[in-house]
Amino acid sequence: MKMKALIADDEPLARERLRFLLDGDDEVELVGECRNGAEVVASLKAEQIDILFLDIEMPGKGGFEVIEQMGAAQMPVTVFVTAHNQHALHAFEVHAFDYLTKPVERERLKATLSRAKERIASDAALLNQERLKQVLTETGMRGGGTKEYPKRLLVPNGAKDVVVNIQEIEWIEAADYYSCLHVGTKTFMLRETVKQLENTLDPARFVRIHRSTIVNMDYVCEVAREGRNEASVLLNRGQRLKMSKNGWQNLVAASRSF
Repeated sequence: MKMKALIADDEPLARERLRFLLDGDDEVELVGECRNGAEVVASLKAEQIDILFLDIEMPGKGGFEVIEQMGAAQMPVTVFVTAHNQHALHAFEVHAFDYLTKPVERERLKATLSRAKERIASDAALLNQERLKQVLTETGMRGGGTKEYPKRLLVPNGAKDVVVNIQEIEWIEAADYYSCLHVGTKTFMLRETVKQLENTLDPARFVRIHRSTIVNMDYVCEVAREGRNEASVLLNRGQRLKMSKNGWQNLVAASRSF
């Protein structure tokens, strides 16, 4: 699929040069040209654009005003094209992808397009992953009138994604903004906090026994009280995990639901 490009510049010669340079790339489709900020906003709202070549100084709304009106999060990959270097810092402050000075050089544009294609492909892959994750979660829900919980998680693992059956997760360990899922002899890193997982998983089966640990009750074989405020659980594979006072209360409450 070709990358859809939009040129925004009030100078006809500048638009002509960019049009000529883009025409040499078979992976780029030029879908429109704009002469001012108002036309840019209208075009962005009317059609999905992958990459925008945006002049900073145009009649009416300039490039920065376009971003302010649309919102940075709603902008496509944006490459500022201008004759003035003094705007470079501001351009990157509003999350511009790149900054080209006029007249645009062929090799410089080629390098920008190469990086833009990688960014767009990466964003598309991430979006597809999130969509698949949502589908798996929705189709894996248990039926019934009570709250439903997912049966599977889609977990990135290097260059591929792994579908993990939630019932096979033995315990979960906090790792900053990630969680480490222990599944048999394997471990997977998921970009969700223990708190987020605690709110996602079935609390009758997955119990938070410590601020950094969640256990699957199906794999707990022993609970040891080691002091007034200290305790631990022993899992089937021999892991002994520390349990807090609140964790003990959570475990007792969960045990009553079995």
